[in-house]
Amino acid sequence: MEKLFYFLASLQVLMGAYLIWHALQWLGYVRRRLNSDPGFYAPKAAVLCPCKGVEPGLERNLVSLTEFERQNYEIFFILASGSDPARSIIERVAKNSRVKAHVVVAGPPSNCSEKVNNLRVAIEQLPPEFEVLAFADSDGRPGKSWLHHLVAPLGDVRIGAATTMRWFIPNRSDLATALLAAWNAPVVTMMSEKGKNFCWGGGTAIRRSTFEQSGVLDEWKNSVSDDYSLTRALARNNRPIVFLPECLTLSYVETDFDGLMEFTNRQILITRVYADKVWAPAAATHFLYCLTLVFGTLLVFGDLLAQRPAFHLLTLTFLPLLLSAIRGSIRLIGVTEALPSARSQITGQAWIYVLVTAFIPFLYLVNFANSLVTRRIRWRGVTYELISPEQTLVD
Repeated sequence: MEKLFYFLASLQVLMGAYLIWHALQWLGYVRRRLNSDPGFYAPKAAVLCPCKGVEPGLERNLVSLTEFERQNYEIFFILASGSDPARSIIERVAKNSRVKAHVVVAGPPSNCSEKVNNLRVAIEQLPPEFEVLAFADSDGRPGKSWLHHLVAPLGDVRIGAATTMRWFIPNRSDLATALLAAWNAPVVTMMSEKGKNFCWGGGTAIRRSTFEQSGVLDEWKNSVSDDYSLTRALARNNRPIVFLPECLTLSYVETDFDGLMEFTNRQILITRVYADKVWAPAAATHFLYCLTLVFGTLLVFGDLLAQRPAFHLLTLTFLPLLLSAIRGSIRLIGVTEALPSARSQITGQAWIYVLVTAFIPFLYLVNFANSLVTRRIRWRGVTYELISPEQTLVD
């Protein structure tokens, strides 16, 4: 039994060392991007923000979309229903916006998610003068230079899309909210300079011509996932996706355990359906990490109860946790450099992003197990059954 544990622990140590090297590469890329000049490409852009319901900080989040610098743009707030409780807030923000803001009511979806339907309806109604589409989420709070930096790389016509990622900051100190922030943190370092990046729906810009040539509207027809379907369409047309760490988007969150499980299970199930080549190795990696920690803990306790030396087993069990914490620290350095306005908040909760994240694979494992037994998700009050990337049932 100990030989098997030695093998698993050695594998985790090697994997941990590799991931630290990868994190250092990521940090170098973040610093190069932060010191680069975004350029002057600034065509007319449509900022598209689907909304549903009132969430913490909604008005401040939406106001941030009206405050971008150096960008020729208009905002489109999109609702599925005219009676949505967020409508009064949205109309107030639109009325006070210094840039032109529109409120679009898309109506209910049939065979796709409300978010996808909202985006499809809004884009189909867009006047032809908008050259760039920029997608934002109502729970994000981007900085003032966000849009300019997000759109600027599209001056290179070879680029398919420019994207970024969210960073959760807990609004309160309960365990469920801390776990949600820790669960999301590793996703940031999944994006890189030369890797196979994916579009994030809360922060992606794409030329309208590229969007149309890639057939994204057709890809969206029966889809629940706006961003994975956009990624699939770009991949099919061999269009690269550029990750922009300088555009990292703050999202202030609070949740309970039901909300935590709903969110995390949904993300992993969507990944399984739309990106199974990502889901499978991720599931195996998290399973082996958790198995090693549990196996090592049992062996340590077994030796202690038998009054045998257990320091060597304890060391091997602890090392993967230490390597994970080091990786989390490197990630935290990059994020605080990319988000200097929130540095004090982020560092004040560093224990979440460094220590809690080392144990988050156990939560991921629950999510992976859930995705094996169901194809149903609940998203903002609506239940969907994900038959395939091209087929969605709406309850």
